Amino acid sequence: MTADHIRQKLEEAFKPELIEIIDHSAAHAGHAGNKGGGHYHVTLVSAQFEGKSLVQRHQLVYQALGDMMKDEIHALGINALTPSENS
Repeated sequence: MTADHIRQKLEEAFKPELIEIIDHSAAHAGHAGNKGGGHYHVTLVSAQFEGKSLVQRHQLVYQALGDMMKDEIHALGINALTPSENS
């Protein structure tokens, strides 16, 4: 299952204090431009985001997911927070 694979990759990369993955794929199935990849929203809380801009945080998440962004994930919403931002 793609959500489980996403969780595994993000846990390995960020050792997050919190990880939430919401799968919105069913609501978007078959829309124009979607070749079968899912729609997901992730919330991550990790100390690895300290001192990083929003763009840098998103780049790190995309890097961690690698090839999944080409086929398995069509759309990804990211909420990347530091522990102090999640308080």
